[in-house]
Amino acid sequence: MRRSPLQKPPSRSVQLYTDIQGQGLPMLCLHGHPGSSRSMDVFVEALSPQFQTITPDLRGYGRSRTRAPFAMQDHLDDLDQVMAGHDKFWILGWSLGGILALEIALRHPTRVQGLILIATAARPRGSHPPITWQDNLLTGFAGVINCLRPAWHWNIQQLGKRSLFRYLIRQHTDYAYQRLAREGAEAYLKTTRQATHALTQAIRQGYDRQGDLPRISVPCLMLCGECDRHITAAASQATAQGLPNCDFQQYQNTAHLFPWEIPHQVQTDIRCWLQGLSSVSRGEQQH
Repeated sequence: MRRSPLQKPPSRSVQLYTDIQGQGLPMLCLHGHPGSSRSMDVFVEALSPQFQTITPDLRGYGRSRTRAPFAMQDHLDDLDQVMAGHDKFWILGWSLGGILALEIALRHPTRVQGLILIATAARPRGSHPPITWQDNLLTGFAGVINCLRPAWHWNIQQLGKRSLFRYLIRQHTDYAYQRLAREGAEAYLKTTRQATHALTQAIRQGYDRQGDLPRISVPCLMLCGECDRHITAAASQATAQGLPNCDFQQYQNTAHLFPWEIPHQVQTDIRCWLQGLSSVSRGEQQH
């Protein structure tokens, strides 16, 4: 039986901090947990020349601060307010953002034109090993040092690869650690307890939208990392198979933060997929 803890009585929506760039068809870009609009820059950089990217800090994240408890449902009501002036739009969602993207597509089937889903699943399942106090200690040291001296090779080799970063990234590149320093650390520090509680409650209640996927008929692209321990590649693939019109791409030797591991490959694949859709659409119009 499918379950959606997002179907709860909503509280009042809040006005989200939102970054808007570019012109064209709107593309709503949704971050994960922990996250913020800044952590979506790797996608905005690639999409803003073609789309108007609309990138909010979700409630309880980044600059959309709140002290009041809330449920996951409230994210959807907040995003309805953000997109109120747009009849048609696309959505790109990373991790939690991808789950919200699926929910919005189910809620507004005639408005959502397509989905780009990153490291996410309609029935999210992880394979993360238990976290020890040594993991937390090493991650704390590695994170602080990386903020002070981003991508320092000694820190990557001696601490980063032994910390919890090893479950977030597989390719410990300078670029990935620069993103962790510039965007990841801030996102972690500005994620509120209320946001963590809302997500934890949804997971404990067994969130599962797999059975509703046939209702989403728009073009979809699912990208995932082979070694993702937070939302497994198998869970992402099952979602892709449940969507009637979805292309699936799995990247070898990458994990949950694979857009920071192989940014150029991810950006290129998204652009090529969108260009392919445009070519098909032009061909249909000519006939």
